[in-house]
Parts: sequence; C-alpha cells; structure tokens
Amino acid sequence: MSTQDFYTNIDTIYSPLQSFALGLTKNMNDARDLFQETIFKALKNKDKFRLGTNFKAWIMTLMRNTFINEYRRKKRQSTTSAPSDSFHFETNKDNAAVMNEGTSNLEMQELTRMMNSIDDKLRIPFQMYYKGLSYQEISDELQIPLGTIKSRIFFARKELQVLATNAGLR
Repeated sequence: MSTQDFYTNIDTIYSPLQSFALGLTKNMNDARDLFQETIFKALKNKDKFRLGTNFKAWIMTLMRNTFINEYRRKKRQSTTSAPSDSFHFETNKDNAAVMNEGTSNLEMQELTRMMNSIDDKLRIPFQMYYKGLSYQEISDELQIPLGTIKSRIFFARKELQVLATNAGLR
C-alpha cells in the first residue's frame, strides 16, 4: 500500500477513529493525543498491514492497544493514593516523591514508639524482616523454627495495625 493510499484510507475513517479515541479516553485532549500516536504508529508500521485486511479494524485495534499500553505505563509510573492520614507517598509527573517531613517525622516517632511497645519475641523478627532479611535468614540467625518466625512476623504486623488504627495513623 502506498503512502497516498494509506492517507486516503485514514481520511475515510477519520471521524469514527476520533470518536473511538474519545470513547476510550473520555477526554478531548487525551483523545487527540491517542489519535496522533495511533496515526504515527500506523504510518511507522504500514508495511505490516496486509492488503485485503479490514483497514478500519486494523487501525482501531492499533489504537486500542496503544491506549491499553499507555494506561499500563502510567499506572506503573505513578504511585498515588487518596488523601488520607496514611503512610503512602504521592509522586508527581517527574516521579519524584512528595513528602511533608514534619508529618513524616511525627509518624516515624509514633511508629517507633509503637514498635518498641510490642513484645521482643515479635518485634525482633519483624525488625529483621523489615531490614530485608528473608524468613530463612532470620530463622537461622535466631535459631528459631521457620514457621515460628513467620507467625511471629504475622502477629507483629497485626499488633502494629491495631496500634496504628488506635493511634489514628490508619
């Protein structure tokens, strides 16, 4: 297919393609971006289009896949949370963490206090796990059975959740 024929085919499905983009994105600016990206990819891959194939279906599939890939990419890149008193960080478009150090310091002090309030037999394995040691490494170092380590870490988490909820941190 020549480039001229390719453009002619795009012209014939211009309106349905824009409507499809708007239906996917629910936003006019995003729909324009998706349309433009799809046309770019279609031109770049026009040699992969087989004559006799439904051009409209081919390009709409390309648009849908572009939309899905972009959605997944954005989802992977940004970590956001609803406004709350939780410990979650929000990232801006540059993917840099936004953090209020005053609130963060108070929360860490409260977490440290809660951590120190739980029994040593729960706290020590939990802290080791938190520092990155595997269950097996903790088990070996403390010379305690693996199952016991797993249950102690589980119970430490549960106890910390209750303490955090009672303190208004969750």
